[in-house]
Amino acid sequence: MHSITPVRTYVIIWATLTILTFTTYFVAQKDLGVFNAIVALCIAFFKMTLVVLFFMEVRHEKTLTKIFVAGGFFWLLILIFMTIGDYLSRTWQPLGHMW
Repeated sequence: MHSITPVRTYVIIWATLTILTFTTYFVAQKDLGVFNAIVALCIAFFKMTLVVLFFMEVRHEKTLTKIFVAGGFFWLLILIFMTIGDYLSRTWQPLGHMW
């Protein structure tokens, strides 16, 4: 049995996602150095969590569904960290612009 989510909740989540989208844009305009990507990924993670929990209704699903959703995000983290590790371990690349 699924519970019915009020429309007000969806409007609040939509407004939050819109505000976070503009926040991402304005933060990207600032020069935060290496923290630009970190801040953008944190905002994106929060937005993704809201979409999964409220619009995909995972918060009302059974435990097995939640485990598979968490497993998918864990796999995404593995891929991201492997990509970062590969990028940081490439010391053979020349410094400066390649083209």
